[in-house]
Amino acid sequence: MTIKQLTSGTGAVLLLCCVSLFGGIASADMVADGKKVAFDRKKGNCLSCHMIAGGDLPGNIGPPLIAMKARFPDKAVLRQQIWDATEKNPNTIMPPFGKHRILTEKEVDLVTEFIYTL
Repeated sequence: MTIKQLTSGTGAVLLLCCVSLFGGIASADMVADGKKVAFDRKKGNCLSCHMIAGGDLPGNIGPPLIAMKARFPDKAVLRQQIWDATEKNPNTIMPPFGKHRILTEKEVDLVTEFIYTL
């Protein structure tokens, strides 16, 4: 195989693999923006029910948000919990943030990225 063949064919495949592998990694900006939404009393308001490191005046209705990667190895399951917690527990008091359009799709993604770092 020549270098030209490698760069034109295999190189493109390798590039796509790298993009797909690393495209899901959250940037520091996304995590910071997610924290802002989560701590915003008019948006996510996660602190009203959950203890979160770095948050002031946390509630104790929901579980503390710690060890989230261990609790949710699949980040998509965590996102779905934020989107609509009533799917797994119809009696939950956690609002369905996405389903009821309390947060936008992007805001749900940002909050998920932040919460997943805890």
